[in-house]
Amino acid sequence: MTLPHIAILSASVRTGRNSHRAALFLRNLIVEKNLATAEIIDLNEYQFPLFHERLMYQDDPLPALLDYSRKIKEADGVVIVTPEYNGGYPASLKNAIDVLYPEWQKKPVAISTCSDGDFGGNQLITSIQFVLWKMHVLTVPAMFPNPHVDKAYDEQGVPSDKEGTEKRAMYFLKELLWCIEAGQLMKKK
Repeated sequence: MTLPHIAILSASVRTGRNSHRAALFLRNLIVEKNLATAEIIDLNEYQFPLFHERLMYQDDPLPALLDYSRKIKEADGVVIVTPEYNGGYPASLKNAIDVLYPEWQKKPVAISTCSDGDFGGNQLITSIQFVLWKMHVLTVPAMFPNPHVDKAYDEQGVPSDKEGTEKRAMYFLKELLWCIEAGQLMKKK
């Protein structure tokens, strides 16, 4: 059986960002446990401009945008790893979500939030889920919040509490994998 492919969207483009550590951890765990193939889509590497129109309406789209679109389209599921900025998610992520539309429809998407505070980014869940629902995304009910993300992982994504972090992450990832499998079964019908 072919393993599903998971794209991990690392949303922060800030200098000194810490949420990318959680993205590295999730990619490494997925590969180590042979749950799926995984790749990180790093918005910091793309440095997209503010888009004035969706990709499907652009006459001459950026090659990087076409690459990003292809990666989202080809993924069986997506994990969005996003920091919380002032109770919301970063503009870089909103821009990257809104520029696509058909690529997101019926795509299983799981959300991992990060903050340097106690709540791990939970305040942004409602706003991002609403946007994703409006785009017909299949949002996974399990979440993976990361409080004190700067202390929870080192720069390579190695968790300070390996056992506890992996236990929480495995529940989160198994929910995503279940949604991917359910979606694939529905497509066959």
